[in-house]
Amino acid sequence: MNENITKRNTLLAKKVIKGLGTRNMTGYWAESRDDALKIALSLIPEGASVTMGGAMSAHEIGLVSAIKDGNYNFIDRDAMTDKRAAMLAAYDADVFLAGCNAVTEDGILVNIDGNANRVSAIAQGPKKVIFIVGMNKITPDLDSAMKRARNVAAPINAQRFGLSTPCSATGACADCKSPDTICCQFLITRFSRHKDRIHLILVNDNLGF
Repeated sequence: MNENITKRNTLLAKKVIKGLGTRNMTGYWAESRDDALKIALSLIPEGASVTMGGAMSAHEIGLVSAIKDGNYNFIDRDAMTDKRAAMLAAYDADVFLAGCNAVTEDGILVNIDGNANRVSAIAQGPKKVIFIVGMNKITPDLDSAMKRARNVAAPINAQRFGLSTPCSATGACADCKSPDTICCQFLITRFSRHKDRIHLILVNDNLGF
């Protein structure tokens, strides 16, 4: 990545990590995807049960492949015929891998979900939640984070899944009530009551949506 962009990202990441710390969450800075992978794996003990939501960022840094190939109990929702059972198993997992729709500069996390399996697992259940977050997800404040989640992440995901929503056709949120809407639940994580549960790895790259 361009040296000037890296310098800016490093300084911004320090601010975000400081904000996360005030909210009982732990942040990490990774200068590359490989560094992010090493940090993530250092947080996951061998033999741990691991599952995930639709975390594209975890795929992009090679974390999902590493978990599948390693000494872990990976609960692979995509490989299971009973999707409900896979989703319910996530609540008792040791580690839940997630992306994030947006993160504010002072450490607030914003996520939108359709089935609620992802946001509910982030909020409660798994012993540890590890977020993989590209610097493209950082926004100045909560209002801009909500706008990013609704007008950037949601339309792209609706298009990716081939859903018939207004945002899929226009690329912008229409605050719809379409049967296909994926904006059913909004989760704002402003504090973690349980120390050492939420870990967020900031990556010096653009990841996910």
